[in-house]
Amino acid sequence: MMDMFCVEGGHVLHGTVFVDGSKNASLPILAATLAIEGEVTLEQVPQLQDVATMGQLLQSIGAAVERLDDGSLRINTCAVKSSMAPYELVRQMRASVCVLGPLLARFGSARVSLPGGCNIGHRPIDLHLRGLAALGAEIRLEAGYIVAESSRLRGADLDLCGPHGPTVTGTCNIMIAASLAKGRTIIRSAAKEPEVQDFARFLTAAGARISGAGTSIVEIDGVDHLHEVRHTVIPDRIEAATLAIAAAITHGDVTIRNAPTTHMTCVLNALNLIGIPVDATHDTLHIRASSMPRPARLTAEPYPGLPTDCQAQFMALLSTIEGESLITDTVFPERFMHAAELVRLGADIRIQNNSAFIRGVARLSGASVMASDLRASAALVLAALAAEGHSEIRRVYHLDRGYHALEQKLNHLGAKIQRTHDGSPNIAPRPHIAPLSPDNPLGSVRHAGKRSGQE
Repeated sequence: MMDMFCVEGGHVLHGTVFVDGSKNASLPILAATLAIEGEVTLEQVPQLQDVATMGQLLQSIGAAVERLDDGSLRINTCAVKSSMAPYELVRQMRASVCVLGPLLARFGSARVSLPGGCNIGHRPIDLHLRGLAALGAEIRLEAGYIVAESSRLRGADLDLCGPHGPTVTGTCNIMIAASLAKGRTIIRSAAKEPEVQDFARFLTAAGARISGAGTSIVEIDGVDHLHEVRHTVIPDRIEAATLAIAAAITHGDVTIRNAPTTHMTCVLNALNLIGIPVDATHDTLHIRASSMPRPARLTAEPYPGLPTDCQAQFMALLSTIEGESLITDTVFPERFMHAAELVRLGADIRIQNNSAFIRGVARLSGASVMASDLRASAALVLAALAAEGHSEIRRVYHLDRGYHALEQKLNHLGAKIQRTHDGSPNIAPRPHIAPLSPDNPLGSVRHAGKRSGQE
């Protein structure tokens, strides 16, 4: 059976909570280990469904993946011989396409299934393919697989500009391929996100020669090989933002530890604009909800702008603040499937093109809702915390892809959330993250029956 949340709303959050490592930094780094013949140790990798899926993908092509007693992951790729990433795993997660660059760079060929993942609008991978082609790869599509081949990649001057801004995973894919290419590569319109910067730090520690990460122009001088490395993944800025908004929406008083505050300037500015006082140090946030919050106009943009991954959570918050607010998403213009479910909880939201017009209501009311993607799940949990009465949130397997034990963290702060089985018929069961054991060292994904092809 699939899990669901039963939420009793109306409880004020207070206390201290700790942020895990970044999902969006961990996944491309895990994929990049395939380009290193040897052992890599990664610290602060969160125990998430997507991490487990990526671990299974690495294992399926010969890597040994083990979670150690200290919580770190050890990956050994010496036995990797295959350069094929199978459909059964890649279809579950869009970030799986990040194995394309490392496999091509190491083996001279790669065969990777077209990816799946959250259904939040059209997210093509043409920029990945265009970038690899600029490095000299011959690319074709065969029976649902991307096939890339090159006897030796060569540096190039290329532009990754897309219709909705730079691509994070595309930038990472090209960076790893260029690190093992012959000569210099210049990536223009590169993504600036902290996760890309962390990816560059990982590769540099492994022997890559990279400059400009965090700017729109990244320069890479290719090397013959990358060596073994130990790396600590940055904290998850989206989890930190979600917890901060949870404090705000419940009128709480919460301290958030291990928060990457230097990466959260736009999130903190948005909270201040709404009237939520925030005290920040280099790794700690203290959120004290205001009794007089204000409506606001927010725009989700590529970094250093407000993250699209926080758009749904801010929509939930603004739904509870009287007055007229506006949220525009320039990154994923169709990422508003959560709006209809927030309306079921009593929100007043109207969608027009890539904007949501929000008229705040005095109170939300409990209802049964269904999550459509990862961040939509988080928004529904936040709204349910603020709603009067009882709410049921179905398909929380989306949530488990990007948050480790979120309900436990919120309950620690005073929320009343119970994870239980959903008895509703005709709903595909969610994958289950099996507990760690000698036979299952990563905590890999087990499937309780047939899954939807989208997730």
